[in-house]
Amino acid sequence: MEDYDKKLEDLMRGPVEPSAEVPAAEEPAAELTPAEETSAAPAAEEPSGKKNKEKKEKKKKDKKDKSGSEPTLSYDTREKKRAIQKSREMRVGCLGGLMYCVFVVSISVILACLAWMAASDVLALNKVSIETEVTLGDDLFTAETVEYTDDEGNVKTKTVTYADIDAVAQILKDNGLIEYKPLFKFYCTISHASNKIASGTYALSTDYDYRALVKKMNQYSGAAVTVEVTFPEGFTMEQIFERLDENKVASVESLEAAAKDFAFNFSFLNPDEIGQANRLEGYLFPDTYEFFAYMEPSSAIAKFLDNFGRRVNDDMRAQAANMGRSLDEIMIIASLIEKEAANDAERGKVASVIYNRLNSDMPLQIDASIVYATGKERIDPEDLQIDSPYNTYTNKGLPAGPICNPGLASIKAALYPESTNYYFYALDTATGSHRFFNDYNSHAAFVATQNYG
Repeated sequence: MEDYDKKLEDLMRGPVEPSAEVPAAEEPAAELTPAEETSAAPAAEEPSGKKNKEKKEKKKKDKKDKSGSEPTLSYDTREKKRAIQKSREMRVGCLGGLMYCVFVVSISVILACLAWMAASDVLALNKVSIETEVTLGDDLFTAETVEYTDDEGNVKTKTVTYADIDAVAQILKDNGLIEYKPLFKFYCTISHASNKIASGTYALSTDYDYRALVKKMNQYSGAAVTVEVTFPEGFTMEQIFERLDENKVASVESLEAAAKDFAFNFSFLNPDEIGQANRLEGYLFPDTYEFFAYMEPSSAIAKFLDNFGRRVNDDMRAQAANMGRSLDEIMIIASLIEKEAANDAERGKVASVIYNRLNSDMPLQIDASIVYATGKERIDPEDLQIDSPYNTYTNKGLPAGPICNPGLASIKAALYPESTNYYFYALDTATGSHRFFNDYNSHAAFVATQNYG
C-alpha cells in the first residue's frame, strides 16, 4: 500500500523543474552620469541582501519543520495531497462495501439454510423413509378435572389428560422421527397438541409431518397398535387386570383406580358404590377383546361393561325382576355357578341347589366363596371360619358380591335354573363332574368314597 501511494505521489508531482532560472539576455549597459553612479551603487548591493534574507527564512522554516509544526504548503502540493487522501478513502470505502455485501449474503445464505432445514423437518421433506413403533406410557400424562356446559346449559365435569410434550418430543427424536425437538415443542404449543395426544403404542413414519404425527398419536387415528386379549369365564377382576397389564394395555394400579373411582355411564351400575374397590366384579364380561396398547384404563374397562350391557339384554333383566331378584343378586348367583359347575350340563342343577338352600334359609356352604375371600388356591378347614362377608359357611344368604365374572351360560342358569330337590353336590374324582343329592346322608356317604387329597 505504501509503495502504491509513493508511486501515485511521484506521478502527480510531475517532471522536476530546474532550480536555476535562465538568465535574460544582457542588454548594453547605458552610460551613467556621476550622480546616477552614486545612486546606483546601493542598488547593486541589493541582490546580495535579498539572498541572505531568503536563507534566514529557510532556516526558520527548517526549524519549524523540525519542531513538528505543519509546514506551509503550496496550492499545488495541497491539491496533490487531497487527491492522494481521496484515493485512499475511495479504496477503503470500496473494500468496506464489499465486506458488508459479503456479510449480508452470508447471513442470508445461513438463514435460508436454517429455514430450509426447519421446513424439511416440519413438513417431512427429503427424509429417509423410516417406520417404527413408539410407546407413550401412562406416566407421560396427567389428568385434570375440568368443568364444561352441556347443550342444555348444565355445568358438568369431565377428566382431560395432558401429555408431557417435552417427553413426547424426546421419544420422537430418539426414534428418528423428528430432528429438532424445540421446533416440535413450539408447534405443539401453538397447536394445543398436549390434550390431543393419548397414551398408547403407535406405528409412525418419517413420512409424517408434524401435524400428521400429532394426529396419529391418538387411539382412534388408525396408527395405534392394537392387541387382542382373551379372558375366560370365571376370571376375577384381579386376574383380568393382571392380564391387561401383561399385554401392555394398562397397569394394574391404574385399572384398579379407574374401577374404584371412575364414573362409568352404565345403567346397571349403582352410582352409590363409587369408591368401592370391588364394585365392578361380576360385570366385566369375559370375551376376546381388541385393545390399544397403553390405552386409558377407564376406556379399557368400558369395553367389558359395554359388552355386558349388550349381552345381558332387557329380557334377561326383566326375568330377574320376575324372580324377585335384583341384577346384582343374579350376578352373584351366576358367579357362584361359574366357579362351581364342572360343565355346561351341570349349571342348571348347581343353580337349583343354590336357590333351594336360599329358600330353605340354609347356608350355601360353597368353597369357591372362601377361596375368593382368602385369596388361596386351596383352603384349610380353619378357613371355613374366617370372618368375612364372603364366608358362605358362617353367613346365610348370598355373599357380599360376585366372586368372579361369569359367562353368559352361567348368567342364563341363574335366570333359568332347573327345578330339582337337590340340596347337596360333591365332585366325582373319577369323572371330574359333580354328583347331586337330596339329603345330607347320601351326600356324606358319597364323599366318604372320594379322595380329595
